[in-house]
Amino acid sequence: MLKAELIDRATRFRGAEEDPTRSLQSCPALVLNADYTPLSYYPLSLWPWQTAIKAIFLERVDVVATYERMVHSPSLDMQIPSVIALRQYVKPSEFPAFTRFNVFLRDRFACQYCGSPQHLTFDHVVPRRLGGKTTWENIITACAPCNMKKGGRTPRQAHMHPLLEPIRPTSWQLIQQGKSFPPNYLHETWRDWLYWDIELEE
Repeated sequence: MLKAELIDRATRFRGAEEDPTRSLQSCPALVLNADYTPLSYYPLSLWPWQTAIKAIFLERVDVVATYERMVHSPSLDMQIPSVIALRQYVKPSEFPAFTRFNVFLRDRFACQYCGSPQHLTFDHVVPRRLGGKTTWENIITACAPCNMKKGGRTPRQAHMHPLLEPIRPTSWQLIQQGKSFPPNYLHETWRDWLYWDIELEE
Protein backbone atom coordinates (compact mmCIF):
# COMPACT_ATOMS: atom_id res chain seq x y z
CA MET A 1 0.00 0.00 0.00
CA LEU A 2 1.35 3.44 -0.91
CA LYS A 3 2.15 6.05 1.75
CA ALA A 4 -0.52 8.36 0.32
CA GLU A 5 -3.14 5.63 0.73
CA LEU A 6 -2.09 5.07 4.35
CA ILE A 7 -2.39 8.78 5.05
CA ASP A 8 -5.82 8.82 3.44
CA ARG A 9 -6.97 5.87 5.53
CA ALA A 10 -5.56 7.32 8.73
CA THR A 11 -7.32 10.65 8.28
CA ARG A 12 -10.75 9.16 7.60
CA PHE A 13 -12.02 9.69 11.13
CA ARG A 14 -15.77 9.62 11.51
CA GLY A 15 -16.79 13.13 12.59
CA ALA A 16 -19.05 14.04 15.48
CA GLU A 17 -21.40 15.85 13.10
CA GLU A 18 -22.49 12.41 11.81
CA ASP A 19 -23.25 11.07 15.26
CA PRO A 20 -26.89 12.01 15.82
CA THR A 21 -27.99 10.19 12.67
CA ARG A 22 -25.57 7.25 12.67
CA SER A 23 -27.06 3.79 13.04
CA LEU A 24 -26.56 1.99 16.33
CA GLN A 25 -24.60 -0.71 14.51
CA SER A 26 -22.08 2.01 13.59
CA CYS A 27 -21.40 2.88 17.23
CA PRO A 28 -18.81 0.40 18.53
CA ALA A 29 -16.92 1.27 21.71
CA LEU A 30 -13.12 1.23 21.72
CA VAL A 31 -12.15 -0.82 24.77
CA LEU A 32 -9.10 0.29 26.75
CA ASN A 33 -7.34 -1.68 29.43
CA ALA A 34 -7.17 -0.22 32.93
CA ASP A 35 -3.91 1.52 31.93
CA TYR A 36 -5.75 3.27 29.08
CA THR A 37 -4.06 1.37 26.26
CA PRO A 38 -6.24 -0.58 23.79
CA LEU A 39 -7.17 -3.98 25.17
CA SER A 40 -5.99 -5.45 21.88
CA TYR A 41 -4.82 -4.08 18.55
CA TYR A 42 -5.22 -7.03 16.17
CA PRO A 43 -8.12 -7.22 16.02
CA LEU A 44 -8.75 -3.80 17.50
CA SER A 45 -10.69 -4.17 20.75
CA LEU A 46 -14.21 -3.02 19.89
CA TRP A 47 -17.47 -3.88 21.65
CA PRO A 48 -21.00 -3.45 20.28
CA TRP A 49 -22.88 -0.61 21.95
CA GLN A 50 -25.16 -3.04 23.82
CA THR A 51 -22.16 -4.83 25.40
CA ALA A 52 -20.56 -1.52 26.37
CA ILE A 53 -23.74 -0.24 28.05
CA LYS A 54 -24.22 -3.51 29.91
CA ALA A 55 -20.62 -3.28 31.20
CA ILE A 56 -21.30 0.28 32.38
CA PHE A 57 -24.33 -0.80 34.41
CA LEU A 58 -22.33 -3.72 35.85
CA GLU A 59 -19.67 -1.15 36.89
CA ARG A 60 -16.93 -3.00 35.05
CA VAL A 61 -15.86 -0.06 32.89
CA ASP A 62 -15.57 3.72 33.00
CA VAL A 63 -16.80 5.90 30.15
CA VAL A 64 -13.98 7.91 28.59
CA ALA A 65 -15.79 9.43 25.58
CA THR A 66 -19.21 9.23 23.94
CA TYR A 67 -20.94 9.54 20.60
CA GLU A 68 -23.57 12.22 20.14
CA ARG A 69 -26.01 9.38 19.46
CA MET A 70 -28.50 8.71 22.26
CA VAL A 71 -30.46 5.66 23.33
CA HIS A 72 -33.70 6.02 25.24
CA SER A 73 -35.73 3.97 27.68
CA PRO A 74 -38.77 4.91 29.79
CA SER A 75 -36.50 5.88 32.69
CA LEU A 76 -33.22 6.81 31.03
CA ASP A 77 -31.63 8.81 28.21
CA MET A 78 -28.02 7.87 27.63
CA GLN A 79 -25.27 8.81 25.19
CA ILE A 80 -23.65 5.78 23.60
CA PRO A 81 -20.04 5.31 24.79
CA SER A 82 -17.36 5.53 22.10
CA VAL A 83 -14.38 4.84 24.39
CA ILE A 84 -14.50 2.83 27.61
CA ALA A 85 -11.78 1.67 30.02
CA LEU A 86 -11.80 -1.51 32.07
CA ARG A 87 -11.65 -0.99 35.81
CA GLN A 88 -9.63 -4.16 36.31
CA TYR A 89 -6.34 -4.58 34.44
CA VAL A 90 -6.09 -7.52 32.03
CA LYS A 91 -2.53 -8.72 31.45
CA PRO A 92 -1.88 -8.90 27.69
CA SER A 93 -0.40 -11.99 26.06
CA GLU A 94 3.34 -11.77 25.46
CA PHE A 95 3.14 -13.43 22.07
CA PRO A 96 0.49 -12.95 19.34
CA ALA A 97 -1.46 -15.76 17.72
CA PHE A 98 0.11 -17.37 14.65
CA THR A 99 -2.42 -16.18 12.06
CA ARG A 100 -2.45 -15.11 8.43
CA PHE A 101 -3.00 -11.45 9.33
CA ASN A 102 -0.26 -11.42 11.97
CA VAL A 103 2.30 -12.93 9.59
CA PHE A 104 1.42 -10.29 6.99
CA LEU A 105 1.67 -7.60 9.66
CA ARG A 106 5.06 -8.83 10.88
CA ASP A 107 6.29 -8.66 7.28
CA ARG A 108 4.68 -5.24 6.73
CA PHE A 109 2.29 -6.57 4.06
CA ALA A 110 5.15 -7.00 1.58
CA CYS A 111 6.74 -9.94 -0.22
CA GLN A 112 9.92 -10.84 1.60
CA TYR A 113 11.67 -11.72 -1.66
CA CYS A 114 10.89 -8.71 -3.88
CA GLY A 115 9.06 -6.23 -1.64
CA SER A 116 5.81 -6.23 -3.66
CA PRO A 117 2.57 -5.58 -1.72
CA GLN A 118 0.47 -7.30 -4.40
CA HIS A 119 -0.99 -10.86 -4.57
CA LEU A 120 0.37 -11.84 -1.16
CA THR A 121 0.52 -15.44 -0.02
CA PHE A 122 2.89 -17.53 2.11
CA ASP A 123 6.08 -19.44 1.55
CA HIS A 124 7.80 -22.11 3.62
CA VAL A 125 11.44 -20.94 3.68
CA VAL A 126 12.53 -24.54 4.11
CA PRO A 127 10.03 -26.46 1.95
CA ARG A 128 7.73 -28.94 3.66
CA ARG A 129 9.09 -31.74 1.47
CA LEU A 130 12.48 -31.09 3.10
CA GLY A 131 11.04 -31.10 6.62
CA GLY A 132 10.14 -27.43 6.86
CA LYS A 133 7.48 -26.69 9.47
CA THR A 134 4.59 -24.24 9.48
CA THR A 135 5.94 -21.97 12.20
CA TRP A 136 6.74 -18.29 12.68
CA GLU A 137 10.42 -19.06 12.01
CA ASN A 138 9.77 -20.81 8.68
CA ILE A 139 6.85 -18.91 7.14
CA ILE A 140 7.24 -15.61 5.32
CA THR A 141 5.00 -13.41 3.24
CA ALA A 142 5.59 -13.90 -0.49
CA CYS A 143 3.83 -12.64 -3.58
CA ALA A 144 2.37 -15.30 -5.86
CA PRO A 145 4.98 -14.81 -8.64
CA CYS A 146 7.91 -15.17 -6.21
CA ASN A 147 6.26 -18.15 -4.53
CA MET A 148 5.91 -19.91 -7.87
CA LYS A 149 9.44 -18.97 -8.93
CA LYS A 150 10.96 -20.37 -5.73
CA GLY A 151 8.85 -23.51 -5.88
CA GLY A 152 9.95 -26.35 -3.64
CA ARG A 153 13.55 -25.15 -3.35
CA THR A 154 15.43 -23.58 -0.48
CA PRO A 155 16.35 -19.89 -0.77
CA ARG A 156 19.94 -20.87 -1.52
CA GLN A 157 18.92 -23.27 -4.27
CA ALA A 158 16.60 -20.67 -5.80
CA HIS A 159 19.03 -17.76 -5.28
CA MET A 160 16.17 -15.94 -3.54
CA HIS A 161 17.00 -14.74 -0.04
CA PRO A 162 14.39 -13.22 2.33
CA LEU A 163 14.75 -9.50 3.03
CA LEU A 164 14.33 -10.22 6.75
CA GLU A 165 14.80 -13.39 8.76
CA PRO A 166 11.44 -14.74 9.91
CA ILE A 167 11.05 -14.59 13.69
CA ARG A 168 8.34 -15.18 16.26
CA PRO A 169 7.38 -11.59 17.15
CA THR A 170 6.24 -10.39 20.53
CA SER A 171 2.89 -8.65 20.85
CA TRP A 172 4.77 -5.38 21.42
CA GLN A 173 6.68 -5.81 18.15
CA LEU A 174 3.46 -6.36 16.21
CA ILE A 175 1.90 -3.29 17.80
CA GLN A 176 4.88 -1.22 16.67
CA GLN A 177 4.50 -2.59 13.14
CA GLY A 178 0.78 -1.94 13.18
CA LYS A 179 1.14 1.77 13.90
CA SER A 180 1.88 2.19 10.20
CA PHE A 181 -1.32 0.36 9.24
CA PRO A 182 -4.32 2.01 10.94
CA PRO A 183 -7.65 0.15 10.85
CA ASN A 184 -10.40 1.10 8.43
CA TYR A 185 -12.71 2.48 11.10
CA LEU A 186 -11.39 5.32 13.27
CA HIS A 187 -13.81 7.50 15.18
CA GLU A 188 -12.48 10.93 16.12
CA THR A 189 -12.88 10.20 19.86
CA TRP A 190 -10.36 7.38 19.47
CA ARG A 191 -7.51 9.67 18.36
CA ASP A 192 -5.91 10.06 21.78
CA TRP A 193 -5.86 6.33 22.47
CA LEU A 194 -4.48 4.95 19.19
CA TYR A 195 -0.91 6.14 18.76
CA TRP A 196 -0.56 5.62 15.02
CA ASP A 197 2.75 7.03 13.75
CA ILE A 198 0.96 8.54 10.76
CA GLU A 199 -0.94 10.84 13.10
CA LEU A 200 2.04 11.78 15.24
CA GLU A 201 3.93 13.04 12.18
CA GLU A 202 1.44 15.88 11.56
